[in-house]
Amino acid sequence: MGSRLEGKVAIVTGGGRGIGRSISTLLAKEGASVIVNDLGTEVDGSSQSNSPADSTVSELKNNGLEATANYADVSKMNGGEEVVQKAIDTYGKLDILVNSAGSLIDRMIFHMTSEDFDKVIKNNAKSVFTTSKFASILFRQQRSGRIVNLTSDSGLGDVGRSNYAAASEAIIGLTRTTARDLGKYGVTANAISPLAKTRLFPGLVEEHRVPVAHEPSRDKRAGIGQSPPIYYWKGRSGLDDPENVATLAVYLCTYASPNINGYVLGVRGGGIYVYSNPKPEKIVNKWGNFDMNEMDLLFPKMMGKGF
Repeated sequence: MGSRLEGKVAIVTGGGRGIGRSISTLLAKEGASVIVNDLGTEVDGSSQSNSPADSTVSELKNNGLEATANYADVSKMNGGEEVVQKAIDTYGKLDILVNSAGSLIDRMIFHMTSEDFDKVIKNNAKSVFTTSKFASILFRQQRSGRIVNLTSDSGLGDVGRSNYAAASEAIIGLTRTTARDLGKYGVTANAISPLAKTRLFPGLVEEHRVPVAHEPSRDKRAGIGQSPPIYYWKGRSGLDDPENVATLAVYLCTYASPNINGYVLGVRGGGIYVYSNPKPEKIVNKWGNFDMNEMDLLFPKMMGKGF
């Protein structure tokens, strides 16, 4: 058992299964008292069950760790407030918020219904907002706090996931803005885009369909600086497991790297990635407005190589 988070109090939404469960477990092993929030829905957000949260809490307590179950629907404002209040009522404070709750309803864009789009946006993106809003009130007052949001690469372009992609990019925007809003108070907010075997399976569809990547030779595997294959290795322990994501998430919850704020990181294939923040690649300046003739001339050049 570690002690990096001894005396800290954490909330993990979606903490009863998959990546959330692994993060809840590692937080507790590092000494944190954990509110395991899970509505217990199916992948598409339907139905409810207390079993996922209860099961995780029971396992942690059986191992001598401190955890409490919570079943609030954090896609609603009163649910976000409830889970934060639960931490205060149970443990007297809050230091860490990990947002891992979400749902997945795949449809091609021409089949996507308004209801299915709205449901995923609410379950994935709004659930990050509700908890962050109420946690940030405490974090600002105490001048400390850690927020880690789980997102996905779907926003880079994915098949049949317009709702999930929109929610994923919304979470990234929320993370960067929260980081700016709270950074001056000693609070950090970062996002993780994982590729792991879970019910939702965050990551790109084509990565999910790759059967097996070639395993590197033993001498290449020995060096930590060696680049792994771009896809995860099926059957290789730890490379595509939720526990591999938990390690990075929990590290971001510590106070070891206070200057890591507003970043999007990735975990997959045995590697940890830092995504670049968007910035303009090519610029043409002109006094006044561009006319269409200038667009005909300049824009093809801007989109070409060597501009």
